[in-house]
Amino acid sequence: MSKVLDELVKLLALERIEENLFRGQSQDLGWGTVFGGQVLGQALSAAVQTVPKERQAHSLHAYFLRTGDVKKPIVYEVDRLRDGGSFTTRRVVAIQSGRPIFNLSASFQIDEEGFAHQDAMPAVAQPDALRPDRETLIELAARLPEPMRERVLAQQPFDVRTIDGVDDMITAPPRPPQRSLWFRAAGPLPDDPALHRYLLAYASDHSFIATALQPHGVTWLSPGMHVASLDHVMWFHQPFRVDDWLLYVMDSPVAHGARGLVRGRIFARDGRLVASAAQEGLIRQRV
Repeated sequence: MSKVLDELVKLLALERIEENLFRGQSQDLGWGTVFGGQVLGQALSAAVQTVPKERQAHSLHAYFLRTGDVKKPIVYEVDRLRDGGSFTTRRVVAIQSGRPIFNLSASFQIDEEGFAHQDAMPAVAQPDALRPDRETLIELAARLPEPMRERVLAQQPFDVRTIDGVDDMITAPPRPPQRSLWFRAAGPLPDDPALHRYLLAYASDHSFIATALQPHGVTWLSPGMHVASLDHVMWFHQPFRVDDWLLYVMDSPVAHGARGLVRGRIFARDGRLVASAAQEGLIRQRV
């Protein structure tokens, strides 16, 4: 496992401070507030630690209530709502400086057989034929703000390869609200299904709400832009590994009222639809 990936795994593992209380540290990715994927991953990790290992998360529904301070840890309080015969339900509240900044409801299920169907995976270029996004971003680094430049030049926990090429984050000619990318962890991971789920929750926020900006010719770094996640939903359909290539197919069907909606489908390289996601975010521009 690479050092930066090992640091991410430790960041999401959390410290248990009481029976249903956990503490996580915050990570500064260069924009001064806590990355939404970090809180998603840590909250799911907290819930996982109160559920029997034979039950795996199949869905989560979350709201981002306040921005997180990267200089402070986050406490996660787990409410054990239900332990049924087939399903287990947990609610998690993330608290910082005495105030809730995020809440999550997650449902877990025993492994069961049943009816099965799925969307077909789109025909796209394979990851081996694509340039890593980080190589392009390094070339663009001199044009980025200093904190973001430092983060781009640093090693990353995921290898990301965008199908149509990575945005330069500065200029953005209008284009359809669709984006597809391959990603995988930057090294092998343990055989722990729960770990792979909360790492996927972390990664699922990458480039997500920015897809809703594409038809409008702006980026989150455009003057006057205020972009923030409002909620996030995920469903886990089939087993997967985040240390093998996953295809993330995103589209934004609507934006209105300073909000954009984005949907995502995540496929394993063998064509299985392993997870789905959706997010609504604030996309406000003050000129």
